[in-house]
Formats: sequence, C-alpha cells, structure tokens
Amino acid sequence: MLREFRLPDLGEGLTESEIVNWYVAVGDSVQLNQVIADVETAKAVVELPSPYAGVVARLHEQPGTVVEVGSPIVSFEVPAGDTPGDTDPAPAGGAPAKREPNLVGYGALPDAAGRPARRRRSVPVAAASMAPAEPVAPAAVDTPKDEPAPAPVSFPAAAPAGPENPVQERPRSTPPVRKLARDLSVDLTLVRGTGPGGLVVRADVVRAASPAATPDAAPAAGVETVPAPVQAVEPGREERVPVSGIRKHTAAAMVASAFTAPHATVFLTVDVTPSMELLARLRKQPAFDGVKLSPLTLAAKAVCLGLKRFPALNSRWDEPAREIIRYNYVNLGIAAATPRGLMVPNIKDAHALSLHGLASAVTELAQTAREGRTTPAALSGGTISISNVGVFGVDAGTPILNPGEAAILALGAVRRQPWEYNGDIALRQVMTLSLSFDHRLVDGEQGAGFLSEVGAVLAEPALALAMM
Repeated sequence: MLREFRLPDLGEGLTESEIVNWYVAVGDSVQLNQVIADVETAKAVVELPSPYAGVVARLHEQPGTVVEVGSPIVSFEVPAGDTPGDTDPAPAGGAPAKREPNLVGYGALPDAAGRPARRRRSVPVAAASMAPAEPVAPAAVDTPKDEPAPAPVSFPAAAPAGPENPVQERPRSTPPVRKLARDLSVDLTLVRGTGPGGLVVRADVVRAASPAATPDAAPAAGVETVPAPVQAVEPGREERVPVSGIRKHTAAAMVASAFTAPHATVFLTVDVTPSMELLARLRKQPAFDGVKLSPLTLAAKAVCLGLKRFPALNSRWDEPAREIIRYNYVNLGIAAATPRGLMVPNIKDAHALSLHGLASAVTELAQTAREGRTTPAALSGGTISISNVGVFGVDAGTPILNPGEAAILALGAVRRQPWEYNGDIALRQVMTLSLSFDHRLVDGEQGAGFLSEVGAVLAEPALALAMM
C-alpha cells in the first residue's frame, strides 16, 4: 500500500520548512521513527522521523526546497493494514478516512488540493446585513429516538450585497500571521497572499508593512499601475540569494519588533579592568578547568543580579489583555551568529546558576548554535537578551529587541584606553555597554538605573557578593 507523508506541523506556529538533507533514497527500507531528513524551520534545524515502516517509493522534494506545511514530501510502500494513525468518522456513504500522520497533533484533514481544510468566512462591511435570508438547517446531531429533532432556525432576511453593502472575502491566514498583521497595523483584506491557494504568509505582511509595499495593496479604482522600467544588468555584476529559513524569520521578527515596540537606547562606558583581572585569576583555578570564561560570562551574572532591583526589564507587554507580565525567573538569551543567520537561544533559569554554571551554559549554547543543533525549545521563552558585538571589534550599537522581550544589552569590545584612575591618567581596559528597552514597559529612569547597576558590577566584581 502506498502511503504519502505530508510535512507536519512542528508545533511552532510556522507554515513552512526547508528540506536541508535527506538521509534516505528511493528503494531504502526504513523503520518507524527512523530519522529520514533534516528540515529547517524559521527557528532551527529539526530531525524528521519516519511515520511508517516500509520502503521509500518517492521523494517529492529536493534539498533546498521550501515546503508548505501539509504538502507531500515522501511516499512509502507499506504492508497493507500496517499503517499507524487513528481513523476519522466516516463521511456519508463512505468508509472511515485515515488521518495522515503528524508529529504534533493531527490538525484538519487536507482538502482535495492537499492543504489543511479551512472554513470560508466572510467579513461584512455592514454587520447587521449579513444574516442569511433563508432558514438554516442545524448541523446533524445524534438525537434520541424518543425526542423530536430540533426545528430549523430562521433568521431575518439579509440586505442584498451591492455597492451599499459590499462583502469582502477574508483572506486565508494563520493565527500568528493575523497577530503580526495587527501588530504592524496591516489590513489583511488588502494583502495579496503568496502561499498555496492564496494563503497570506508572514513575508506578505512584512512586505505590506514596509513603505514601498504598494504591489500588495489594492490599487485605487480607475488608476492604472505602470511598472517601473527594468534596467539591464551586466551578467555577473549582481547575485540573488533566496531569503529563507532562519534569516527569513529573523528579518520578519526584527521588522515586527521595530514597528511594535518603541525602542530607547542608553549607553555607559565602564572601566572593566577589575573584571578582566578577576577572569585571569579564575582561569587558573582548578574549579574552572575546561570552562571558557569571558566578559560575557560576568555580564550574564551582572544582568541576573541587576534584574532583582529592576524587574521591569524582565517583563513582556501583553497587547490583547492590555497587561504587563513580569517574570520571576530569567531565561537569558545569548545572540549567536551562525552560518544560517542570527539566532538567540536562551539559558533557562539563568538566575539560579553560579558563575561556573553560566560559563558552561554559554559555551554549550554557542557551540550548539554554530553546529545547527539548537532546538525550537531553546529559541522560545526568552525574557531578556545579551548581544556580544565586541567580538567583532565593535565598540557600541543600538540593538533591536528580541520580539516579546523588554530589553537587550550589547557588550562592546574591551580596549586599553587612557582613563582617569585614582586622580591620575592611566591605561585601563574599557568597555561600552548599550541597553535598548521597550519604553512601554521601562521608564528612562529604570533603564538607566539597570545599566548603571550592571556597569557597577563589571567595574567592581566584588559588589556581586553584596547583591546576592
């Protein structure tokens, strides 16, 4: 029996993934739950297990292809009656339908085109005119034989659709895309979906939110759109690189953050000579053998300590509820540059770790990110982040908030500079700190106070003992 495996919902609210690598070929025998492919979502590379035990009959997609959730990716030849999965209720006059296997929940059965079934909904311009004109029969229900079936429900007659009562078909989209549209003040009825069957995806919303996004907007009546002339380019002078995977998600997330959260940034230059001397001493201690110690490690500890006095920076703005959520824990995000783009995995419960524990966690996190093994769970749930731009020789910057977080701290390069020290001028090791914060959640006084607190710990690490 030939069974088709469709790209499952990986539980991240994403609508597509890229096939990175196949571990099987046509004709190979596979076991249930054997890893058959790596797929790259907008957050991480995930191993995809086989839902069947059988023989690979066809690979529908090649590596490097971006596939929509619900699209077929591989077919298996499996023994009859050896197919996993529950059955759906039988349709009228038919046999029960098998559900397609799914890694995270079954979801809706696909339609004839292979997409998950969705209800068609209309958005009325005049809400009162949208009631159906004819009686509507109730949905079929199991009614006891001794009770009469419920009578049809009649509604008032609807006003006919026309120039005075236009009806617009609501474009198909997913809940995360609709939330992004609300955050960016984008009217989905004016966005042309580029996904399967006209599905509006995140990229469509981000493109519509940009100032130059006129192609997706509905043109005014009677106005003819004239495309701009395309100038010929000499071959080899330009190169087009597809935007997909992590870089695509990062671009959409940064646009959403910049357009949603009112950013404010403060700077502080600190003499970190005592911190550098402390790190040099700790590296010689047997307890820190094999552990990489860096200014980032001390900054991570300083951030956790500073949040005790300034909890507003460890919070989130809940727009639907019109509430501020303050966290009583710290999931510390560490920005990591990888070959696939920027990632911000986070250290869970960083506030409970010692300096040794933080150093080990930062080292493991960075190595895992570079190797492309970061899990979606590690990329979710962050509460505040650090970006170490100093490793690139940069002194300062204005970092963009990780979406859903109230603050992000950027660490500049440590440089030997002339500095006032004990009433004289001396060469000291100096670092510039940059803190961006969401001004809805954090006042300027709170942001400046937190940055000063972090700077004080880096200038005199012994203060950490008094803050614990």
